[in-house]
Amino acid sequence: MSEPSRAITAKSQGLLVCPSCSLLCQAPNQTSAHTQAVASPASAPLCPRCQSALHMRKPHSIGHTWAFLLAGYLLYIPANLLPIMEARSLAEAQIDTIMSGVIYLFNSGSWGLAAIVFTASIVVPTFKLLALTWLNWTVQKKSTRWPQQRTTLYRFVELIGRWSMLDIFVVALLVALVQLRMFAVVRAGPAAAAFGAVVVLTMLAAHSFEPRLIWDYCDNE
Repeated sequence: MSEPSRAITAKSQGLLVCPSCSLLCQAPNQTSAHTQAVASPASAPLCPRCQSALHMRKPHSIGHTWAFLLAGYLLYIPANLLPIMEARSLAEAQIDTIMSGVIYLFNSGSWGLAAIVFTASIVVPTFKLLALTWLNWTVQKKSTRWPQQRTTLYRFVELIGRWSMLDIFVVALLVALVQLRMFAVVRAGPAAAAFGAVVVLTMLAAHSFEPRLIWDYCDNE
């Protein structure tokens, strides 16, 4: 596959797009992408329409993305090892992690529900963490390989991030495990908060990542 031809970009023409109102603005001076990326909000030019700070690229994008990813990895461990739910009735008590709940659903014959919970709770967060880690690492290394594929991967990560409907899958898990038993008391375990934080952190990491840096290094060749 041949490399894409170099295109005329807004950066090369000294143009900035307002992140709030999308107004196309002329940069006050021709600074480099690196200088614009690390400029403080106080020194950044302002949008003439909505007065939002303008940057050629998201400030400190690589560092912020690493911070969100590191926090996500740290919380991903207790999210999978600690109990996500405690169900107690007059006769018995049942404590489940995410994986034990998936196994219970599978053994009880609810294969479809088990697959949905496994995909939403295990596969999607793991994929997002690994994909964003690879994308941020390649940008930090100023890699010029596979820019189109990396851009497509980032768009896919953003797309599946909108499917993080945690409440729906937790309710489904509750109903299946408790089975509407009389006098059952259900409480969320410590893993629920950790897993919710992982979902939020991966969304913040995807938002802080600057995909235009992928093409900046290719254009500078």
